[in-house]
Amino acid sequence: MEEGKRQKQVAGLLFEELNGIFQRLGLTMVDGGMVSIASVKITPDLLEARIYLSFFQVKNGREALRKIEDRSWEIKKELTARIKHQLRRMPELKFYLDDTLEHAFKMEDLLRKIREGKAGNPEND
Repeated sequence: MEEGKRQKQVAGLLFEELNGIFQRLGLTMVDGGMVSIASVKITPDLLEARIYLSFFQVKNGREALRKIEDRSWEIKKELTARIKHQLRRMPELKFYLDDTLEHAFKMEDLLRKIREGKAGNPEND
């Protein structure tokens, strides 16, 4: 199902505000790695925001996600203060692990191995 105009507007607003909040609260660095907001998706009723987080060089993504979820009340409080005049109801925030970067690295590694395999075998050329 395609996102509506209002969903995109609210998701964009939340994305911008959450980026600022994460920087201010020091949540961009967790366990020696970097955390970034990959995307924000909002339900059609605007009551639930799904925030996809990307972790770079974080040893345990699930543990880092749990640390951020533990501070979700603080994030929501700050977000509410920033956007209270733009939304009637504050959406419930749900955090998810975005593993597209991990998949991209795996695909790149597989393609590299395939290329090396073809280069090493002259019959395949």
